[in-house]
Amino acid sequence: MLPNHKVIISVNPKAGRCSPMFRAEELSGRLQDKGFSAELLTDLDEVTEKAKTFYTEGQLRVVVGVGGDGTAATLVNRTEPGTPVTLLAAGTANLLSKHFRLGNNPKRLAEIIETGKVLTLDAGNVRFAGTQRLFLVMVSCGFDADVVNGVHAHREERYRQGHKRGAHISYFSYAAPICQTLCQYRFPKMTVEMLEPEHKIIDNRTRWAFFFNINRYGWGLPLAPFAQANDGQLDHVLFRGGSVVHGFGYTALAQCFSLHRFLPTAKLGQATRYRITSEQPVPFQLDGDPGGTLPLEIEIVPNRFTFLVPK
Repeated sequence: MLPNHKVIISVNPKAGRCSPMFRAEELSGRLQDKGFSAELLTDLDEVTEKAKTFYTEGQLRVVVGVGGDGTAATLVNRTEPGTPVTLLAAGTANLLSKHFRLGNNPKRLAEIIETGKVLTLDAGNVRFAGTQRLFLVMVSCGFDADVVNGVHAHREERYRQGHKRGAHISYFSYAAPICQTLCQYRFPKMTVEMLEPEHKIIDNRTRWAFFFNINRYGWGLPLAPFAQANDGQLDHVLFRGGSVVHGFGYTALAQCFSLHRFLPTAKLGQATRYRITSEQPVPFQLDGDPGGTLPLEIEIVPNRFTFLVPK
């Protein structure tokens, strides 16, 4: 038996386009064949308790999140620093999984768990409304956060109504919330302050605000081309254009060799701590999950999470 032979498979039953349970069960079986002791769990409290016990005892190989970026962030938030985490991609965007080439194949992930390496990476931390929460990929404030709120509300409503596939979403699930946001969103101004390493106002007319730990967004849009998850910095991308037309323009230029960074209405840079405020209600999202509304503070947490990736 391997010294760190315990694997916890945490399944988010609402993740992605369909239930990921079959792939989670296949992963469990393949790990058992390789000599690991794999437990498949859906209760986060149980995942948290067992992960802490196995990690403290030196028996834990990894906690596998079967889901998307929000699933990974939830596991990092609920486990002890240093607890190794990895992903079997079953979400919608799967930015972390794509970035580290983990994929959604149970056979391949079982091989990665057996032979892969562990990286220690930075995380971000948001403080809002008297609470705080870690994120792994990015935070955004404004239009796309409003879309995320709409998708989440629609998803939860269908889940409560008992729709068979109501809790599962794909990119098509964003169509109606995007249309609704297009009709209603007014692009209020935001003020973005750098708090560390120096204190200054970066911009007080921002309409779109993004803060990246890893250079991944949407389908792979390189909004923050220089972001790295081990440099002790967060990368900000701010846009002043107050319309959807501006948004399409920013997207098109970003897709073309990140040309958006040369626009006079765009500001890109790095810092370790920010404050974002607005005189009007502005939503924010983190790792694809709804967060709340401004104000909030964001800071980097160096070497906060441990991720198992292909060797």
